[in-house]
Amino acid sequence: MQARPHDIALFGATGFTGALAAEYLARHAPPQTRWALAGRDLDKLAALQERLPTDTPSPLIRADVGDRPSLEELARSARVVISTVGPYIEHGEPLVAACAAAGTDYVDISGEPEFVDLVYVRHHAAAQLSGARLVHCCGFDSIPTDLGVLFTVQQLPEGQPLRVEGFVSARGRASAGTLATVMTGLSRPRSFVQTARARRLLEERPDGRRVRGVAGSPHRVPGVGWVLPMPTVDPQIALRSARALERYGPEFSYSHYFAAGSLPVALATAGVVGSLFGVAQVPPARRAALARLTASPGPPPEVRARSWFKLRFDGRAGDGQRVVTEVAGGDPGYEETAKMLCQSALCLAHDELPQRSGQLTTAVAMGDALRARLEGAGISFARIQ
Repeated sequence: MQARPHDIALFGATGFTGALAAEYLARHAPPQTRWALAGRDLDKLAALQERLPTDTPSPLIRADVGDRPSLEELARSARVVISTVGPYIEHGEPLVAACAAAGTDYVDISGEPEFVDLVYVRHHAAAQLSGARLVHCCGFDSIPTDLGVLFTVQQLPEGQPLRVEGFVSARGRASAGTLATVMTGLSRPRSFVQTARARRLLEERPDGRRVRGVAGSPHRVPGVGWVLPMPTVDPQIALRSARALERYGPEFSYSHYFAAGSLPVALATAGVVGSLFGVAQVPPARRAALARLTASPGPPPEVRARSWFKLRFDGRAGDGQRVVTEVAGGDPGYEETAKMLCQSALCLAHDELPQRSGQLTTAVAMGDALRARLEGAGISFARIQ
């Protein structure tokens, strides 16, 4: 690994989020970090490189999701590969397979439960053998939730049954790529269920400990307002961390909610989600929606500058102790996601971490080391009660 020419290779650098990640690395990667830009169009990569705020050009690597040898060469060239090429269920697996075989650490910003489960079923064992760490969901999905729950648990006593509830508030605008990924995921309910079932048959469960998710129901929370169950990938990731780490106690439960605030906003949000799901089930309607989304650019800088996120966690121990914590930052979908993704890659490349391999969560693979990096980069983790 030390002999590889690149510490980090960024694949998909010319996409919207990929370009933000490239700019972040150019501004914040330590001088000793050897990083490269990868993608299928070298001319576009060169044009991006010219725009980056750095005097030291990064090497350019041609790699294409339809060209497996190029992905295998990319994986062998770097210690850590970043992927921003989605929807991952359509484009992501070949690169993960190459990294698992080559012993190369891998990070992405997938929020797609089916893709994460598929990678576990097909490539977790190979990554364990090669030493690769496959870490998905290294953006707003799901670092604030995963590390926020871990931070909350660390404020509670050890050896106690623990219960944590998370409440997500955010302001921002989604890009076409994000909405297309959501639409694609909603259109595959049968495949989603089958892949999740296949994972459950393979996945080990903690011995002598109980970890469970509690879906909850719409209700009003003092100080938060109306909340809705939020069945995204985030609670799945947090629960996998809890199963892997004994610090979460002999019995642990987690509930994940969207903090809508007022009842009208809660009702409107439920209506939008229901409409998206309905459109996704009708192929002609889905294709028309995706065609319109393709023409939509990502949010401009002035919109991203006004965006923010805040996650509040309410943690309780079996002996009655209670803590309230908060994770907060700026634009969740793009600026902060690029920051979290790049800091995850830098953490894997440079920090002393537990000797683990296979498909891992951010809490299991990096934990406090990544939280310290993010705090230094402006994302706050605080105990507020």
